[in-house]
Amino acid sequence: MNYYELLQVTPNATPQEIKQAYRRLVKKYHPDSQSDSADHELIVKLNLAYEVLKDPVSRQKYDKSLEDTIAQHSSRQQKHKQAATQHQNTTRQRKAKQESQLRWLRQVYLPVSSLLHSILEPLEEEIEALSADVYDDELMSFFLAYLENSTQAYQKAKNLLSSQPNPACCAAIAANLYYCLNHIHDGLEELTRFTQTYEEYYLHLGKELFNLAREVHHQASVMAKRFL
Repeated sequence: MNYYELLQVTPNATPQEIKQAYRRLVKKYHPDSQSDSADHELIVKLNLAYEVLKDPVSRQKYDKSLEDTIAQHSSRQQKHKQAATQHQNTTRQRKAKQESQLRWLRQVYLPVSSLLHSILEPLEEEIEALSADVYDDELMSFFLAYLENSTQAYQKAKNLLSSQPNPACCAAIAANLYYCLNHIHDGLEELTRFTQTYEEYYLHLGKELFNLAREVHHQASVMAKRFL
């Protein structure tokens, strides 16, 4: 309860203004006035306010306590405002982080993963088709076309993966994609050597490198499912 507001005066009011305001309000609300505005409880409050404000010493103490109360209220409001601002900033940062994750996953991970799949999955069928007769020029041309398409897909995936930085939370996914690409690169080199020498060793080594690529690709897929 603010005594100045109760007496309907400003904190800068003179003692005479306070006295006049007090008398006017008492006259209006005193129980003996027999008016509809009579209010005994309000009169008690008005008396208390006037007793404090009419005395310079007690008024000074009251003004000090009022300033402290206002300062404390202002401090609480400021802390509340700071907490609200911090919450808003945290929410915005979390939302921006989530948007960054999804953008990278959709624009980089998914297309790269699709390209890797197009390289890795056909290998067994391509080798099986070629095994009918590795010296058949037509069959070998089909296999060479697969290697050429895979090389182009590899280069496209490599460029796409380096096209934008990955979010920190997706670092492990990106690392596995890089490992996968490295294995594919080495595997394509070994398979190409096989087409030039017909040495089974290079074919076997190429298959093993592709198997390693599949493993890390699968690991990346499992990690990515947590965010998609």
